[in-house]
Amino acid sequence: MDENKKKPDNLARTVGGKEERRVRAREKGVQSAWFGLGTFGVVGWSVALPLVLLTLAGLWIDRRYPSRYSWTLTLLFLGLVVGCLNAWYWIGRQRQAIEREREHDRD
Repeated sequence: MDENKKKPDNLARTVGGKEERRVRAREKGVQSAWFGLGTFGVVGWSVALPLVLLTLAGLWIDRRYPSRYSWTLTLLFLGLVVGCLNAWYWIGRQRQAIEREREHDRD
C-alpha cells in the first residue's frame, strides 16, 4: 500500500519539474540557440587566438634571431596547448553552469 502512495507523489514531482523546465526554456526562447553558437565561438577563438599570436611571435623570433631550433614550431605547439587549456576552462565553466541549473531544477 505504501508503494501506491509513493508513485503519485513521484509522478507529481516529475511532472512539476518538467513543467518548470519547459516554462524556463520558453522564457529563454531564441537566446538559448544564440547562446550555443556563442559558446562555440568562444571556444574557437580561445584556441585560435593563442595559436596565431604565438606562431607569429615565433616567426618574428626566427627572422630576427636565426638559430638551429625553430621558434615558430615551438611556439605553434605552445599556442595549441595554451588554446586547448583555455577551451577546456571555458567548457568546464559552461558545464558547471548547466549542473547548477540542473541542481536548481531538482530542488
